[in-house]
Amino acid sequence: MVNITTERLILREFKRSDFEAVHKYASDLRVVKYMPWGPNNDADTRRFLEKAKQSQLVNPRTSYELAIILNDELIGGCGLTIKSVPDKQAEIGYCIRRDYWNMGIGTEVAAGLIKFGFKRLGLHKIIAKCDTMNHASYKIMEKNGMKKEGILRDDKYIKGEWRNSYIYSILENEWYEE
Repeated sequence: MVNITTERLILREFKRSDFEAVHKYASDLRVVKYMPWGPNNDADTRRFLEKAKQSQLVNPRTSYELAIILNDELIGGCGLTIKSVPDKQAEIGYCIRRDYWNMGIGTEVAAGLIKFGFKRLGLHKIIAKCDTMNHASYKIMEKNGMKKEGILRDDKYIKGEWRNSYIYSILENEWYEE
């Protein structure tokens, strides 16, 4: 079981009993505005939790979907997905309940995932992508020392329109210099 502790947070494996807390953020139109999924209905949230539970059983493991816990309350989700085992590359992501925005939670989550990727998984490169209109998300990446690699044009078809994405990355040797 993966359990990542940061200054204020615990990033832990999802449980089926997390349904209500996950559904609270995953069904919020503003929270999922830039996500390729959502807003979730009940079935969507149950499928997500089941997929997260199943990913815990895969060996070797390539997907880590984790609940964000603050003061014993689930306030969002995050993840790290290994994109290439031979190249030691992974992608991180995060989604936080709206009433916890602008508190540095996303920055702390991303830092925890990056540390986990480099120190525990032995990765070489970690990337993150976000919609070019999602200013808060790319600011989180920048605060964590990630560098913009470029723009992926018409990268995602989200909620009826093509969207561009920024791609950011950090290399292991850059992180250790931080």
